Amino acid sequence: MTHAGVPIPVFIGYDARERAATNVLIDSLYQHSSIPLAITPIVTSQLSGVFRRERHPKQSTDFSFTRFLVPWLMGFQGWAIFMDCDMLCYDDIAKLWALRDDHYAVMCVKHDHVPHETVKFLGEVQSAYPMKNWSSMMLLNTNRCSSLTPDYVNTATGLDLHRFHWLEGDHEIGALPDRWNHLVDVQPPPQAPFGHGGPALLHWTLGGPWFREHRRMGGPLAAEWFGARDEAMQLWG
Repeated sequence: MTHAGVPIPVFIGYDARERAATNVLIDSLYQHSSIPLAITPIVTSQLSGVFRRERHPKQSTDFSFTRFLVPWLMGFQGWAIFMDCDMLCYDDIAKLWALRDDHYAVMCVKHDHVPHETVKFLGEVQSAYPMKNWSSMMLLNTNRCSSLTPDYVNTATGLDLHRFHWLEGDHEIGALPDRWNHLVDVQPPPQAPFGHGGPALLHWTLGGPWFREHRRMGGPLAAEWFGARDEAMQLWG
């Protein structure tokens, strides 16, 4: 358990093409949190000498694999949150933090997402594999993720990483409520109000409205993102 005064460590996958998404997500996290946060974007260029993988044609973002360095960045001590940058927070992240369970090494929303499309944002390849999107938002019990050394992250296959083959078995993966990773335009549109039983984290996995080509992705949910962006810009101004 995090004791009083110690911020929640939140790591966000960063891709320069999605800087707007990253900034709006960070603002939404701060605006809704009841306790201090320590937010760290994972920037690949800052991991020179540590992350040495060549970019794979099927790698759609800069953080496809760097996410698995979070336990190493934490010194394999304590819990941490990882999330993709293409998200928007609508509830207190402390509620997610409170769901940590030491019985597990990783906790995530266990989607059953079988994509029908072959491409997603900016023409990137859409890959289909079991446990898809599970690693897009994770609560990591980092002392139990000791297999995720830089050497392993640099050499393991993408499927081994994203399918959690670095754990002893699936019994080490705990389930989180769906509201903590709602897949926009993949899952049915939310019925309950945001933050009140409805989605706590919206996830534009197919491409978000910060891309010109996906400006209306999610219909009314796209308007929610633009509203959050405009509010953040007013605060920044």
